[in-house]
Amino acid sequence: MLFKPSNFGPNPSTIVSILKSCKQITEISQIHGCIIKTGLDNDPFIISKLLLSSSLQDLKYAASVFKQIDNPNLFMYNCILRGFSISNNPKQAFSVFNNLRAKDGIFLDQFSFITTLKACGRELAIFNGQMIHGLALRSGHLFFINVKNTLLHVYSVCGRMFDAHNLFDESPERNDVVSWNTLMGGYLDVSKPDTVIGLFRQMRWNCLTMSVTTFLTVLLTTGEVRDSLGGESIHGHCLKLGFCFDSNLVSALIDMYAKTGNVYLGRRAFDDVVAKDVVLWNCMISKYAENGLLEESLALLRLMKVMQVKPNSTTLVSLLSACAASGAINIGLCIGNYVEEEGMPLDAVIGTALIDMYAKCGVLNKAVDVFHRMESKDVKSWTAMISGYGVHGFAQDAIRLFYQMEEEGFRPNEVTFLTVLSACSHGGLITEGTSCFEKMIQYGILPKVEHYGCIIDLFGRAGLLEEAHDLIKSLPIKGDATAWRALLSACRVYGNVELGECVKGVLVGSYNQHPTDSILLSSTYAIAGRLQDQTRMQAMEKEMLKRAGIRSVGKEDKMLKEAGYSIIEMDNEGFDLNS
Repeated sequence: MLFKPSNFGPNPSTIVSILKSCKQITEISQIHGCIIKTGLDNDPFIISKLLLSSSLQDLKYAASVFKQIDNPNLFMYNCILRGFSISNNPKQAFSVFNNLRAKDGIFLDQFSFITTLKACGRELAIFNGQMIHGLALRSGHLFFINVKNTLLHVYSVCGRMFDAHNLFDESPERNDVVSWNTLMGGYLDVSKPDTVIGLFRQMRWNCLTMSVTTFLTVLLTTGEVRDSLGGESIHGHCLKLGFCFDSNLVSALIDMYAKTGNVYLGRRAFDDVVAKDVVLWNCMISKYAENGLLEESLALLRLMKVMQVKPNSTTLVSLLSACAASGAINIGLCIGNYVEEEGMPLDAVIGTALIDMYAKCGVLNKAVDVFHRMESKDVKSWTAMISGYGVHGFAQDAIRLFYQMEEEGFRPNEVTFLTVLSACSHGGLITEGTSCFEKMIQYGILPKVEHYGCIIDLFGRAGLLEEAHDLIKSLPIKGDATAWRALLSACRVYGNVELGECVKGVLVGSYNQHPTDSILLSSTYAIAGRLQDQTRMQAMEKEMLKRAGIRSVGKEDKMLKEAGYSIIEMDNEGFDLNS
């Protein structure tokens, strides 16, 4: 759209009307040029409206306009403050606020404080917030409830709940529902559920008006503390106030009931809503899946199709994750077929979930097929496929895919490197594993104990026990027994009693005892044919523990190894979403 001076003439009301209709900064810049040509750039009202419109579309452009104004008024300052407060760099609002304070003849108003305090909250700039608190108190602007509530928010997001509560109590008669909600939300963020519930009870006793946000906060709290009876009471209160038609509130109710083990009550709340959006369906399906009720999730997915509600990728992700965790391949295959039948795009979200599910359920060929058919991939997609190759023993394929990922411009993260190193470890690829570890350093990613554990396990599986021992002694990360136990496991494989005794001594002296340590060392003696030395080692260990003041594990203590378990699906009939 092109704007010319003849389109609107020097009529300010026409210009303002056109500015309000602009959707792109290019349109605003055309109007700006016409304003200059018609000599209206000296009109404070016109420039204020131009600044307001441009700050909503392109803050950089608005800032350039603002710098050209010789004597900006308070409205102009507030426009640019508001723009910075919601931008990606909110701390720029602080310098504008200081310039405004130093400006002669202009006095701050409540909007100046509110926008700058919002910037403090986003930047977690508690020191700036405290200074503005002092200014607002001295100037009397703290009397405005919106200023007080914004300051409450700053203290809350910064975790300064003592200061927030003191501010809240300074003039309790002026607190509104936003004040209460902000304080309750702050206590929820710092994990003080008892205080949140106490504030909610105060509101009820004082017969204060509550909002949906009030109940969202207290329902989250009730779910965290697993208070089933309290949750049902709050549900009843919501019904009395007529809030149970709000989609967000019903989602919170479903989440609360799921956390308290009453997912069937969450289903009742779900069924009571007549007009359900896809978010609500997603919530109910995911809570069924998280509680292991996969068939109920699948039945709800069928019902969703009958009700002609179009699912999205989020609908299926939680269900696929549950299938992957439980090995429910039949339901997973059913969902995969459903995605194809519905023509859902294989984006990064749904594609990654399918790859993860197929790989963990043992259907690697389908995972590979999904990976190649994906319309868009991200780092998680590549990592999931690399992990799939690794856990199925195809270490060379995992390495190949890792290098292909780099070639296509994707930057691996620490999880990617962990999956690659794990694949190399299980595949015995020493050269490739060492190379990937060095590459991780080159990317500037600091290795964690899990990464070092993979390298130590890699050396141990290859029989390079002394090299693994030297590496573990030089680790920059201390205080974790994972790497030492990986080395002890390698000593068992190769029957290296001397090194095994040394590692066991480190574990006994520096870490908590674990039955696995003694079992691994006993197996090492057996493999080396030196069972007679086991008694001598146990006596030395007992003496070491006695000197350290640690009670040894005797015969009276039944040293048990935790039992493992596995599950399989007995029903091979599968499921049909169309039934």
